[in-house]
This record gives sequence, structure tokens and C-alpha cells, in this order.
Amino acid sequence: MRKKLPIGIENFEEFFTEDFYYVDKTLFIKELLQNWGKVNLFTRPRRFGKSLNMSMLKYFFETGKDPKLFEGLKIMREKALCEKYMGKFPVISISLKSVDGRNFESASVALRTLIGNEAGRFDFLRNSANLSNDEKEAYAQLTEVGSSQGGVYTMTEKMAEASLQTLSQLLEKHYGQKVILLIDEYDVPLDKAFQGGYYDEMVSLIRNLLGNVLKTNDSLYFAVLTGCLRISKESIFTGLNNLNVMTISDPYFCDSFGFTEDDVTELLNYYGLDDFHDTVRDWYDGYQFGDTSVYCPWDVIKYAQILLKDKRAEPENYWANTSGNDLIRRLLKKADQSTKSEVEQLLNGKTIVKTIRQELTYREVEDSMDNIWSVLYSTGYLTCRRRVPGKQMELALPNREVRDLFIDLVKDWFEETTREDSVRIRRFCAAFPAGDAVTIEEMLNDYLWDSISVRDTAVRTNMKENFYHGLLLGLLRSQGNWLIKSNAETGEGYSDISIQTSDRVGIVIELKYANDGNLESACRVALEQIEEKKYTEYLKRRRMRKIIKYGIAFYEKECIVVLA
Repeated sequence: MRKKLPIGIENFEEFFTEDFYYVDKTLFIKELLQNWGKVNLFTRPRRFGKSLNMSMLKYFFETGKDPKLFEGLKIMREKALCEKYMGKFPVISISLKSVDGRNFESASVALRTLIGNEAGRFDFLRNSANLSNDEKEAYAQLTEVGSSQGGVYTMTEKMAEASLQTLSQLLEKHYGQKVILLIDEYDVPLDKAFQGGYYDEMVSLIRNLLGNVLKTNDSLYFAVLTGCLRISKESIFTGLNNLNVMTISDPYFCDSFGFTEDDVTELLNYYGLDDFHDTVRDWYDGYQFGDTSVYCPWDVIKYAQILLKDKRAEPENYWANTSGNDLIRRLLKKADQSTKSEVEQLLNGKTIVKTIRQELTYREVEDSMDNIWSVLYSTGYLTCRRRVPGKQMELALPNREVRDLFIDLVKDWFEETTREDSVRIRRFCAAFPAGDAVTIEEMLNDYLWDSISVRDTAVRTNMKENFYHGLLLGLLRSQGNWLIKSNAETGEGYSDISIQTSDRVGIVIELKYANDGNLESACRVALEQIEEKKYTEYLKRRRMRKIIKYGIAFYEKECIVVLA
């Protein structure tokens, strides 16, 4: 039997105890030991294997872990390295991804809880012969839970700030060995705090927590942190002079996160899915880490899972749908005409050149549009095609998945912005039941000129039609007393848009994208389809007193509207 696909598995041990397919990234350990600093920070987009790699480090270095987990993996060929480092260290491992809350107090409780839970893994410290009574009491304070607090750890905020330093010192004294510290998703609490309005308090807490454990801590062997963004040293790494940062731009660890071409080839071959390699590449490749082109692992695995059940399955936005897209929405909300033009270039397969800042605070993110481009690059929505002198990069959308996401968000943005233009919108919508194709065409062309179009030949025709479909729906849905159906079964097929007005006027609209630029011909095809598929039958059954049929054809920023 084939191994199971690892959907959402982040615990390294589970890959082998539960027989999941594993893409071998264990040489990350060798590269880390050859290039490590006292504090090592890796920034990569979400869903590229950061948490799994951190779990792998824990199982490799931590004393007492089963070395059989690594049998047959590439790192075991490095015999001298394994002899020196494998299973030789106490390891503190926490993930800050769950540090969230409506206010600072609830987020602080979440942080204290995960630290208390991690400290609880070392319960043997209570009776350690190597610790003094005061040191045992210090450990007890880290793990004490108060019944009056509803089971919350009783450590104060000050204790929490010193907790990781205290725990590392106690572990070193017990084992006689310095400690390795792993902190996954280190930047999540700051992102959540920025959105929640308690950023300053969280910055202070995280700065003190990291400062205590990472600076002048003689019990620390080395630390590894991961996150999406490289947060400014002035924000939370004040005074930390030993920070070794590896971003997606650096020529180190290029194949340690994400799937390489060889990784994907082997995986698809193992599951008998070789025929889908080009589709997988088109949709999920294109991220540039250093000098290596990388696939998003989450996408490849999710699509492979579905293909094993249905070979006809179309690829989807798996990665994009797992993350909040608030940043892009805020970008579009701030967009001036220049920014709209740049987004349009990206959607049409072109590139833009921007100065990229690798180090930001969350407060700086929205200070200028250039900072937002930097965040979109760091978080994987944009990728670097070429470096330009002066810290500039030529940026592009990495693949079809992200392009689809942008198209959907542009449609959402257009729908939102049109709601603010109520007078023009009312006039535009009123032209449909009035049979005024001239006004509809004139105003729709105006909207197209102000909006963003999708015209790249690499984009499928139906995707272009979907874009203009969404744009038109965004305008029509401003009429709250109209019953509007999109892609509804209305005859012997599915009409693009059908409308029932409050005074019983039925409207059928069929859209076409004219790939050859022949708008008149595309309109004729649209109207013929309305007749052939009998799209008006449903409206007749609903006893509309009047039925109007429109064919609308688009090409780039032009359209024509024909009334049947």
C-alpha cells in the first residue's frame, strides 16, 4: 500500500509512526550546523514547511528522542555530525501561532499558557538532584495553575518575560548541557496585536521575552526562529547583535522549505500522477527562494489528494484559501490610479519594479504603498524575477493560483468601491429594465476604464469572462430590491445573470470575452446562446410582465452591449 499523503501534518514523528509520505528535508540540519549563528531567523511564506522543519530539529537534537525516526533519511549519511549532535541537547520548543485574543490580557494568557505547557514537559525538574530548592521553586512557578483563575497559569507577566531564560538555565543545570531553543511563528502575536489594537503592549512583552532568553543567556547553545516577516530589530530585537537572518532573498537554505522540482517529480511519480506535472507546475510553482524555484507544498499535496479520487478535478486555490487576505484588500482600498495600473500589469503576466524593505514593523506596513509591496513579496503573494540595482526587485505573481486569488479580490474590491458611487450606479442599473443599451454600454466602458482588466493570453477565456462577470454583478447587486441570480439554471443551461425587478421585469444577460477583439461577433454568439438554451423560460414561468435580453461582449477595457 502507498503511504498516506500528509495533509496538515506538522509533527515529524507522525510521518513515520503513521506512515505518511515524507519529502526528505533532513539536510537542513547539516546546512544549519554549517551556517548557524547564536540566533537564527528564517522567514518564509505560510504553508512552506516551517513548522515541520522545526519539529524535525526538535526530534533530531533533543535528548531522549528515538533516533530510529531518521533511519534511511539523508542526514544519517553524515555519521560524524549525527554522532556529535543527535540526541545530545535539551530542547525548548514553542509555537506562537496560537497567541491571539480580542485584547492584550487574553493574548497574554495565551502566551503564558503555551509557555506553561512547554515547561510542564520537564516535570522531572521538580525532583532534580542538580537543582537547589530555590531553583525547584522557580520551576514550580512556571507550571503552577490557579484554581481561582479557572485553570490559567499563575505566572505574572514579569515571570512570563523571564520564563524561557529561567527554563533554559534550569535545563542546563540539570543536564550539564546548553539548551537549543526553537520558536515557530514568532511574528504572529504582533500581527494579531496590530489588528486587535494592542500592538504596543504585545511588542513590549515579546521584546522582553526574546531579549531575556536570546541576549547574554549563557545557557543557550543556539536558537532558531521562524516567521513570515522579518520584524525590525528596533521593534523586538533591540540590542540583539547576534541575529543571523535568512530570508527568501538569501542564497542559503534555498531548498529547505517548499518542494523543489525533483521533490514534486518524485511525489507525483510515487502516486502515479506524472501526467499532471505541467498543471501542478503552472498552478503551484514559481516561488523564488534564493536561486531555487520552489513549489508550495500544501498545494501540491492537496491537489494530489483530490486527483487520487478524481482525475478530472481542476486545481484550486488551496494555499490562498488558508490565509487571511486582508493585506491585499487594504492595498486595493488605498489604491490610486498608478497602483491600479500596477496591479493590472501583474494580473496580465507582466512585472513591476519596486524597492523591497526586508525589515519592517507592523505599524510601518501601511505607511506607504512601497511597504505593502514589500509585505506581499515576503508573504509569497509576489515573487522576484530579477534583482535590479539599488535594492530593487522585478516582481511578478508567482503562479496561476495567486493570480486567481488577485482576480477574486479585485472583483470584491470593485463591488465595494461601486457601493460608494450610488448616484451613477442607480442610473446605470435603471438602464437595464428600460432597455437602454446605449447608456449601459457608455457607463460600463467608463467603469472599465477606471477599473482593472485581465487580458493576458496566459489567462483562460472563462477566467476572463468570470472577471467581467464579477465586475458587472458588483454593480447590479447594489439594487437591494432586485432578485439577481448568477449562473443559475434557467432553461436548458445556466445563464450568466438573470434578474427579476420589483415591478416584474425579467432580464437575462449573457457575457462573452472576445479573444480576437471582434466584439460584435461575440455579442451575436451571446444572444444566440440565450435563444438556444431557452434562458428566458424560467422568467416566463415566474410571470414577468416584460422580458429583456442582453448580449455583452468584453475585450480588454472595451465592451459593447446589444439588446435582443
